[in-house]
Amino acid sequence: MRLSLLPTLWASALLVQSGSASTSFSGVINGMPVNPYYPFCAMTCLRSISSLLLTCSSMDAGTVGMMQMLTTSACWAENTLYLTTLAYQGGVLPNWSFSQSLANISSNPPTTVLDPKAIWLNSTSLINPTVYLSQWNVLTSVQRETAQENVFGIALLVVEFGIPIAFTWFGYLPVFSSIFRNLKPYLGWPSLTGTYSSRPLPFSIGNAPTRGQSLYIVLFLILSIVLTAVRYQSRQPNAWYSKKWDEIMAYVMYRTGALAYIFAPLIWLFAGRNNILLWTTNWSHSTFLVLHRWVARIFTLQAIVHSLVAVVLYQHEGTYSSEVTKPYWIRGIVATILAVFLTFGSGLFVRKFSYEFFLIQHIILSVIIIVAMWYHAMDLYAFLGGYQDWLIAISAVWMFDRLGRLLRITMVGAQRAIVTSLGDEYVRVDIPNIRWGAEPGKHVYVYFPTLHPLRPWENHPFSILQTAMVQPMQPNIASTTHSHSSVERLDDHHDVEKSRSVKPTTKSLVQNRREMGLTLYIRKEAGATKNLASHNSLLTLIEGPYPNNSTREVLRADRLLLISGGIGITGLLPYVNYHWNVKLAWSVRPAAQVLVTDLSDALTAVADKEIRVGSRFNVQQLLQQEISSGWKRVGVVVCGPAGLCDDVRAAVSEAAKHSRTEFELEVEAYAW
Repeated sequence: MRLSLLPTLWASALLVQSGSASTSFSGVINGMPVNPYYPFCAMTCLRSISSLLLTCSSMDAGTVGMMQMLTTSACWAENTLYLTTLAYQGGVLPNWSFSQSLANISSNPPTTVLDPKAIWLNSTSLINPTVYLSQWNVLTSVQRETAQENVFGIALLVVEFGIPIAFTWFGYLPVFSSIFRNLKPYLGWPSLTGTYSSRPLPFSIGNAPTRGQSLYIVLFLILSIVLTAVRYQSRQPNAWYSKKWDEIMAYVMYRTGALAYIFAPLIWLFAGRNNILLWTTNWSHSTFLVLHRWVARIFTLQAIVHSLVAVVLYQHEGTYSSEVTKPYWIRGIVATILAVFLTFGSGLFVRKFSYEFFLIQHIILSVIIIVAMWYHAMDLYAFLGGYQDWLIAISAVWMFDRLGRLLRITMVGAQRAIVTSLGDEYVRVDIPNIRWGAEPGKHVYVYFPTLHPLRPWENHPFSILQTAMVQPMQPNIASTTHSHSSVERLDDHHDVEKSRSVKPTTKSLVQNRREMGLTLYIRKEAGATKNLASHNSLLTLIEGPYPNNSTREVLRADRLLLISGGIGITGLLPYVNYHWNVKLAWSVRPAAQVLVTDLSDALTAVADKEIRVGSRFNVQQLLQQEISSGWKRVGVVVCGPAGLCDDVRAAVSEAAKHSRTEFELEVEAYAW
């Protein structure tokens, strides 16, 4: 018996030198496949006696100035009674040398079983079986729950991240592309609520998603609810929770908090302009912004449930008054309250009231939430379970997006724009010497730092045109050389050898010259653009170009119908040079007649066009004309006011359902 105990005595203090495995464990996600409580038997023994006071325990002032007994790691590691009690419970890794173990072992094994309510450890003892079982149950149950919540959360993350990629890539396969095309009029294009999509719902409560976007949102919500509600298991007796109800509620609290941490990176990813999914899928930035808002709402819902369950649980246990003053609690509540405030403070009514106020408070509160979440987890678990890993992921996504923006601005460099007033409402901004921007479906974010020196970060999205496309042709005198022999008739007696040596003469030809650059047409709105006026050298920074929507399918159509309202024409003119069969339908208010005049040269490139001033098109009639013409596939691109975009969305959806003509639709509305 004496010799058989030596290996376990040799090792006992290994577990106690760090105090607890929970506090020494760091940096990885629990259950993937890490288990901070392994081996369960040893950790159960350790925790069964770790609360007992030893002869080397000392008085300490505590965190609130009250004297209390404290057992240090050094005390645990050197106390013979503690180590021998721990060693008698089973095999643990050695810490004592063989000679030390031999010196500290008694020939008679202990027979005293610790009382469940014992406070002091005065002799080598046997752990109470009930205490051991309760500790075993809590460790195995907590490990099971934390591993499970991480598995559920990562599965949810993978599904929601992978859906856009899967739908895009499957769409390139002939079988699936046909199915997706047939589903678009029913699921892809129509709004969930009537003709409200780009235009706001009544009372500015928000924008309705399309049916396809709604399916994604509903799937995310259902998965979140299901994975929050299933596979709980109680094990009693339990060292932490004396009642089954308390135990299950605690696991609900753990899981809702963990799920909020895990899919929080999606919120920041979907909001970014340099979102990797914009490069790997054909989903638009406006779609990801819709999903960003809904994922944020579900995140906030998880945080609310997490906080409410914690309040109810601690009140039921009678510990609420003591817990509510602790730093971890305060930081967690701050994060939850700010998440709620941010959710409501990001509503459409706030964005319409003052977009710059929305943007500033959005960024500041988001940073505070991340910091509060970091220290909430740090106070509770240090680095246990990998909660901080998700916050690091958020920071990485955010930093990647911001660095991407800075890189795009730097690559273009500071520019000097020429601003021309077009009446009272519109301006034209020409930015010379930029040699890109001809492709359709692109936009840029433009900064005018000197318009608001105190807010130089303000920027707005604009469709872009090449200056050469809208600029009147300018004469350029070029020299060309011709020999007399090419323009004169040789005489029958003309010496051919002499004719070859005739000196050339120079003639002048008139060629057309256009300048390279970008041109923006801007309607003055509240904010920085209201101060735009004629200027010969306005400091301008350009971030872009960014894609709007995928143009792949509409450009493959037999016929391309471009429908524009007002200044939306700038988003459609680039399509003219990328399709052989284009019809343009453009309606403007009388005040926008200046746009028609200024774009007259660009409009000459469109053979089939109809421009209306002061009246609107009947969208159904436009579509019926294309159907009657017998085109097999018609691509429709609309850019303009939100109401026009929604009318076209609804009309194309209905036309595609009830005609043999195939339609492709792209809506370019900046109702973000």
